[in-house]
Amino acid sequence: MTTAVLSERFVPVASLTELRAAGRLVVHADPHVLCLFVEGDAVYAVDNRCPHMGFPLHRGTVCDGILTCHWHHARFDLSTGGTFDQWADELRRFPVELDGDTVLVDLSAPDDPVGHQRSRLRDGLERDIPLVLAKATIALLEADPTGVDAFRAGLDFGVARRGGGWFRGLTTLVCFMNLAARLDPENRAAALYQGLAEVASDSAMGPPHFALDPLPGTPPEPARLALWFRNFVEVRDAEGAERALVSAVRGGASPSELSDMLFAAATDHRYLDGGHTLDFVNKSLEALDITGWETAEAVLASLPAQLAGAERMEEANAWRNPVDLVTLLESAFAELDQVLASGSTRRGAWEGRTALVQTVLGAEATEILDALLGALRSGATEVELASTVAFAAATRIARFPTSNEFGDWDTALHSFTFANAVEQGLRRSPSLELLRGVLDAAMSVHLDRFLNVPAKRLPAPEPSADTAALLTELPRLLDRQQQVDEAGQLVASYLGGRGDPARLVATLGAALCRENRNFHTIQCVEAAVRQHELLVGTDEAALPLVAAARYLASHSTTTRSQRQTFDIARRLHRGETLYEDVDG
Repeated sequence: MTTAVLSERFVPVASLTELRAAGRLVVHADPHVLCLFVEGDAVYAVDNRCPHMGFPLHRGTVCDGILTCHWHHARFDLSTGGTFDQWADELRRFPVELDGDTVLVDLSAPDDPVGHQRSRLRDGLERDIPLVLAKATIALLEADPTGVDAFRAGLDFGVARRGGGWFRGLTTLVCFMNLAARLDPENRAAALYQGLAEVASDSAMGPPHFALDPLPGTPPEPARLALWFRNFVEVRDAEGAERALVSAVRGGASPSELSDMLFAAATDHRYLDGGHTLDFVNKSLEALDITGWETAEAVLASLPAQLAGAERMEEANAWRNPVDLVTLLESAFAELDQVLASGSTRRGAWEGRTALVQTVLGAEATEILDALLGALRSGATEVELASTVAFAAATRIARFPTSNEFGDWDTALHSFTFANAVEQGLRRSPSLELLRGVLDAAMSVHLDRFLNVPAKRLPAPEPSADTAALLTELPRLLDRQQQVDEAGQLVASYLGGRGDPARLVATLGAALCRENRNFHTIQCVEAAVRQHELLVGTDEAALPLVAAARYLASHSTTTRSQRQTFDIARRLHRGETLYEDVDG
């Protein structure tokens, strides 16, 4: 408080005499509700809404200059507004001046509110505080509707903070960022919040990542660094691999060269970590597409730990017995170069997709591999082959019978997201090494064949369906447990009735954001949307969304506590009150 020459910014709000008599006063200075406190000769004006959850601070207690909110006991220094509890945020103070007996308050907008929210986002990430993350995300998305600002902050934090490298949290963040643009505006912040909260949770309580410097001097050529990188991963030397990788980035390797380096290492062994590792590589590259490749060194340095430490399916019994799939694959890999060359003159003329899908789903391993090689000889491109296998993997989910054990949903999911990641990688940069991943994906789909015994009949679309009613019904359907077949039928009927696929995707995304985070469900929906969009205009376009709806329904409903946190933050951002609901 000061007694000074008055400026136009200050408005009268109360009588000093009245304030001294009461000790505190609630005053309205449109659009604000302020609480005035007097302590000795000092007069303070603060927002009457606690920055934590909006409880009225005039019900709090002041002792030794510290204001304590009685709802969750958040504490604030009245003289600065600073909080002693990071989950609460700083208390907004308003400068005070006196004009005789009149208390005047400066209601000017705070300096750099966006910068403050960036700082708060960092606080929420560092301390894993969901409500802080939700508040910051809402405010930052309002300032930057693309969400890139908040996404970049989460990406930078995750790759630096998690010592174990790229994992579930960062993958979830990229999945939700990819989905956000397809959602209605009111759900975009919820999606991004879910991703940021998962980064914070995944990074909490562990050691940070200590970045390695590139090799000194002029680095070797990218091809040599790529060779070293793969050799280091081969012997599980994560630090050696990281130094080779960051040297390639610093030395000016192109995005395509870096992608090829990573995908080669991810397919030197079979189906690493149940398919997760290659999906993580793909998601890291998608993250750089969003933020820009200037941060490639830090982002890609998060991958070597995962690549070097991953379980290799050569070590898994299912890939060795009763049929040695690894040996069969190695024989097929040896032919890839030759069959690609023999089919080069027929590129664009391949018409065997439907038959190949059925072969991948129903044949024995040797027949599947022969068919894949035959497709390449017949002119199939790398992307066409990958797309065919990804569609077969989606079919496993679309035809998954609920007579299976619940955990088997994840088995089918892993094959699908791995196959999708291989396809996305080949669309980015086709390489002979990554093409091996298509064959790996086909073998994983083959191993999952028991999940479709008996295979669930695909739902028949209803062309006369009321698409508007179906879209309204979908969230209600997902309010009940185990509406798996019903959800698949609804999606098939909606699309069969020529409903707008974009509206369906937005509705599925909104339903996903309602549930408590489930990593595999998020992966499934995001990959299915990608596959659907690649198939628009074909008879196959509906199936990935049928698969996504069935998977989402199988994992609904949850307690939705994480969405409740977001909804509280949104109500506070809108200026709504929460404490009235408590008082009843």
